[in-house]
Amino acid sequence: MLRAFQWDLARQVERLDHLLGLLPRYADWGYDRLYLHLEDAVDYPSLPGVARADAYGWRELEKLVAAASAYGIKTVPIANLLGHTQYIVKTPAWRDLNELRDPATGAALATGQICPLHPRTPELVDKLFYDLAPLCTAGEIHAGLDESFHLGKHPLAIVEIAEVSLATHFARYVCRLHAAADRHRLTLGLWADMLALLPEAIPQLPQHSSLSAYDWYYHAFARQPRMELYNFNNYDLAPSLATAGIAYWACPMNGAFRHESAPVWTDRLQNIAAWHRRARATSATGFLVTSWEPYRLSLPTTTLMDAAAATLWLEPSSADDPSSLLAAGLKRLEPTIGTVSARSLARRLLATDAHAFCGNSRWEINHGWAPVAGRRDSPRPHARAARALERLASPPLSTASSALGFLRATLHFQSYLARREVFVRTAASLTNRIRRHADSARATPLLTTFTETCLAFAADLRSARTAARQMWTASRPAATFATSPNARLLADDTARLRTLRAWLRATSRDPKKAFLSSPVIGRWTLRFTVHHFAPCHQKLVVEQQQPDGTWRELHARVLIEFRAATSRPRTPHLRFEFAVPVENPDAPLRIAARCLGEFDVSHLELTDGVTTRQHHPLRTRHRLGTPAPTSGWPKIDWLTNTGVLELIYHPSSAAIDKDEVTDDRVSQSRNVTAKT
Repeated sequence: MLRAFQWDLARQVERLDHLLGLLPRYADWGYDRLYLHLEDAVDYPSLPGVARADAYGWRELEKLVAAASAYGIKTVPIANLLGHTQYIVKTPAWRDLNELRDPATGAALATGQICPLHPRTPELVDKLFYDLAPLCTAGEIHAGLDESFHLGKHPLAIVEIAEVSLATHFARYVCRLHAAADRHRLTLGLWADMLALLPEAIPQLPQHSSLSAYDWYYHAFARQPRMELYNFNNYDLAPSLATAGIAYWACPMNGAFRHESAPVWTDRLQNIAAWHRRARATSATGFLVTSWEPYRLSLPTTTLMDAAAATLWLEPSSADDPSSLLAAGLKRLEPTIGTVSARSLARRLLATDAHAFCGNSRWEINHGWAPVAGRRDSPRPHARAARALERLASPPLSTASSALGFLRATLHFQSYLARREVFVRTAASLTNRIRRHADSARATPLLTTFTETCLAFAADLRSARTAARQMWTASRPAATFATSPNARLLADDTARLRTLRAWLRATSRDPKKAFLSSPVIGRWTLRFTVHHFAPCHQKLVVEQQQPDGTWRELHARVLIEFRAATSRPRTPHLRFEFAVPVENPDAPLRIAARCLGEFDVSHLELTDGVTTRQHHPLRTRHRLGTPAPTSGWPKIDWLTNTGVLELIYHPSSAAIDKDEVTDDRVSQSRNVTAKT
């Protein structure tokens, strides 16, 4: 079985000297293939204008491939040629290839993916294959083709699909790519998710012709991977691919999802071990440890995961539980660490999973503080997490080899993320208390406490910047840190803190200004609980009606959480708090579901911290959305509501909301009736 690793250079260009230095280590660990996810990270000779500003020069890429060959590692470039082709359609010269058109003019939009039937698509394919062929030292080119949800939207595609089917439309394109690769004396690879969604395409692909399908799923599983778009139901492509003579690859993932600053160690290691067991059970051609979107990570964390994965073939009789794999990876990455120390460090890293900054419910704070600060949950768990992460970064980790400095920096940055959660919730709580005491002298000490809290958080920001820089410079130029995602995150937090302190100064002069919006709270806040009992591809949207009768989106969140525990067909325990800032409490509000799947909402209330309008009965659960499909092509539509709960307020008798009872004041609330 071939053993491969991947570098996602399309999302994050790394220092060439760092990558070159890793190659002999990967060779020692038994890897024999390197997959390079490129997109616009390289200056293609035949595609001027596609490369971004920090792209590798062509000679640099040739140097990397030659060095890999010298260590016995063959290279497979990944040239996305369907989904994830924004790097192509962003350029005016190739924009007309886009599937997506302006409904009014028919002109190609600036975002989307290329159309298989566009007359210039063969030209693009030939140029890419011609440029990349010398770098395909494994004799294969990978065309991507994953997550191509705009497939079939071009006018030319609509005509063909009406005559045949979407599966045939896709299969015909793969056949044309296969023929193009063959003209360059290359075999073709593609990600397998489109085959799982369009299984009728498999018999129409080139049979017994060195075509390779790369099956991926990034959570732990027992025997078969799962499909998120089908409510995480199992699927199995191996038998049908074997019948067609298509090579089957098993593909786990080593890193993080989108906004995570560190891998969720247990989830990633369990995913790697599960795929390795499946690779052996299905006699897979190869095992590829993929890496995606590492721009918020310190790259050595993914290298550590690759080192841990190598235990599966270097020490086949060893246990494949997360602790054993991670300890072996630590020793492999830093040989000076003793066995006892490696095991201790592994346990510490695995303990951080309980505090992982993972999932859309946590990532929401990166885009704005108020939707997190206004929630009804307590800051205490986050305070405990911050303390725990700092302890985990203390000895023996703080005295370990300097080669593990990236781990210390990562833990310190994770601790900052937890402290930020505490700060915004505390700030929102103080705001509500100031509002309740705006007419009394009790507001003054609260304002003083608020000011001190802001000063303490400003110090947290400074230390977080140091940690983020250390994470970045482990594999990237220090000069580029200011434009890194984590640096931008901290810059956004700094700007929000500056705005909050200005609001605080204005409130100190006139406490009634506490009722104005701030970065941590709106004039009013709509709060409710979401019960995510059947995870799929749901999006929740809060809309408010405008004077002209139209509905404006106030807030939206995709509900997927990217954790193994939440990637199951049924999750009756999964609940999330929502808080949406609302400027006008009297304009109609509604909650809507979009895309695929269902969820429930309950405990609806609208509050300004003093007055609370509460839906009655509070615990009633309202179901929104439609059940997820179990087969077929899923309709990915983020714009159309599939279910709506309209909130229509009717005054009734005043009631006491126990959640709003603080100090010696009792808040008044009005019960509200919600109609579906």
